[in-house]
Parts: sequence; C-alpha cells; structure tokens
Amino acid sequence: MAQYFSIHPTHPQARLIRRAADILRSGGLIAYPTDSCYALGCPIDDARALARLRRVRDIGPKHHLTLMCRDLSEISAYAVVDDARFKLLKRVIPGSYTFILRARRVVPRRLMHERHKTIGVRVPGHAVAHSLLDELNEPILSATLSLPGDPRPLSDPQEIRARLERQLDLVIDAGPCSEEPSTVIDLTQESPLVVRVGRGSLEPFQLEPV
Repeated sequence: MAQYFSIHPTHPQARLIRRAADILRSGGLIAYPTDSCYALGCPIDDARALARLRRVRDIGPKHHLTLMCRDLSEISAYAVVDDARFKLLKRVIPGSYTFILRARRVVPRRLMHERHKTIGVRVPGHAVAHSLLDELNEPILSATLSLPGDPRPLSDPQEIRARLERQLDLVIDAGPCSEEPSTVIDLTQESPLVVRVGRGSLEPFQLEPV
C-alpha cells in the first residue's frame, strides 16, 4: 500500500522530502510531480525497482527511460555532452525538456536504450522534484506517468493514488500538474531531432514539429 505525502509545491517540507528520499534509497517506486506531468521514479541502481516501473508502464528495453538530474554538471556525468550540446542545454534547463544523449559507461546497460545505448536526461523545473534530487544526491530514474490505454498522462495525485496505490510505495501530492509530457529532443545526431512535442517550446531550437 502506497504512502501518501502532501507536500507544498513551492516550499516543500524538509522532513517529508527526507522520508521520500529514504523510500527511494530503499528501492521504492514513487509518483512525484514535475513541471510537465507526474512521473514514476525509482533508484538508478535497483534492478527490481526498474522492473516494477516497466510493469506499471508496460514498456520494454527499447523504451527510453530518463535520468532526472539536478543540473547540467550531473547530466554530463551520465551522458556525453560536447561543447555545442552544452551550450544548447544551458539555454533551456531547467524546463519541460527531455534530451536523448549517448550514455557514458558509468550508466548500467539495463538503463540504456537496448539498441542505441542512449539515455534520456532532464532537469525539471519543479521545487519538489529539485528538493528530492538534492536530498537524494543522485539522479532519479524516471518515466512519464502514463498508463497503458490512457490517452494522456495522469496529473491528479488523488487519481494516481486510487489507481496505483497497490503498485507504488509513495505518491507525492503537490497538487495537480499539467497533462502534457515533456518535449523530447534527440541530440545524438548532428542536428537536433524532435521525438515528441510536449510542454516545452520548440522555439529555442528553431525546430518545427514532425
């Protein structure tokens, strides 16, 4: 049965953030808010938690997972970021963008895209997510909280609790989020490629929707 924490969206209570981080450290699977929609999150080094996340989402190893990171420096520790990509990322993070990049060797193979050896990375613009990342002191392995057959991601924590309380260890209620997921941009090629149009504007990249 999932625990349920009501956390202030802009001034998160430190004691609840510490308890949430402890649940993650112990291998927990959580639902937490971002600046787009709610996300599923688990520790990066727990294979069983990853398997649970994949079951909830009904996704396999060819689906990109995302490392929620605190900043560009942390992204660079897990993904290959050259000077051009560094400048591009610096302009738009934090924000509702997920970037596909080549994974560094430090990233376990089970977290990478099965064929391309890439990983999604993101710096969310939400106070609760940032506080949790700061307390955890490492990325959160994440995926959009979108359930099989649903037309849009879940955005209401009460609904998340009702539908998933037996499959999660914690639901963080920081109020409703957007129903739009992040915009996904592939930066593994010479030119950026839009994979998914979401909440993040394409204007900074001078790209058109595909």
